[in-house]
Amino acid sequence: MSEVPENNSLEPEGSRADPAMDSSGHPREILQAETASAIPSLTVFENPFAAGTEGQPESEPPTIDPALFYSWSQPAIRPQPRIPHLGHLALLGLLVFVALMGSGILTQVALHFHLFGISTVKQALTDIHYTLGSMAVLYLLTLCGCVLLFPLLWHKSFFAGLQWRASTAFQLRGRLFAAAFICFLLALVNGWLLPGPTNTPIDKLFRTSTGAWMMFAFGITFAPFFEEIVFRGFLLPTLCTAFDWIGEKINGEPAPQLDGNGHPQWSNLAMMVASIVTSLPFALMHAEQTSYALGPFLLLVCVSLVLCWTRLTTRSLAASVMVHACYNFLLFSLMMLGTSGFRHMDKM
Repeated sequence: MSEVPENNSLEPEGSRADPAMDSSGHPREILQAETASAIPSLTVFENPFAAGTEGQPESEPPTIDPALFYSWSQPAIRPQPRIPHLGHLALLGLLVFVALMGSGILTQVALHFHLFGISTVKQALTDIHYTLGSMAVLYLLTLCGCVLLFPLLWHKSFFAGLQWRASTAFQLRGRLFAAAFICFLLALVNGWLLPGPTNTPIDKLFRTSTGAWMMFAFGITFAPFFEEIVFRGFLLPTLCTAFDWIGEKINGEPAPQLDGNGHPQWSNLAMMVASIVTSLPFALMHAEQTSYALGPFLLLVCVSLVLCWTRLTTRSLAASVMVHACYNFLLFSLMMLGTSGFRHMDKM
């Protein structure tokens, strides 16, 4: 065997590259210095959030004020509106108009078939079946439209939006009956000081015992329920909200919208003005039945003010319905006693 040392490289020994020299034979350190001087210097920015080197404290991240980005990063918070408002009242008027058209159509159909022996509109105006029947259809059609439509706008049930709160009315039933009895006493005093005329349109509905009992049943169920929904459920809170809205625009200071329970809040002045304004159309609606006599008109205004006071203080529409129904019950009971159970209608 040859004693020549092994050489794994295929290149000759004289041609092997020196790591300290470049290919031209110049020292590599001098070339690197010349290259560095030819390249523009780069500025290296330190990462403020990176940890420091060993033995040095870590640099604190810069503090960013969140208020700089609050205006665009946070959505505008709008106060929850008080319901019902003027738009909802206008929608209720539209539903009443549609229901009135439907009630008129059904009345014409009944007249066409001579239902209850009535064939003309003049006869129907004084017939208890047509009078109460058309009103019941009007109320029911309006209620159906309200129950279907308003929950879509309010995102709550129809009666929850009107603050029905039957449990509150039940708890205050004794005080509510006392309020109804006060209205009954006002009716007695009013009848003595300012008696109404005789042979009014409402008197014609009490000609028969059947008509009187039908009026009794209607007056303590349908009438107070639907009248309170319209006047104390929609009109009264709408006027309160509108009055406060005008005050907010004048003063430039928005008032609280809702209380801690989510119920609408109104100023005392708004509730007083709205109660008076609500009571006028309520009295005018019934004035035709008493031939627009002054005494019954003033009585109805006073009764309406009591109903408005009940609705606003209890925050319960069911409470005003209970007072209204109890007041009508006392009136009809007095007439029933005076006619021996509606058997002697000539004593009215």
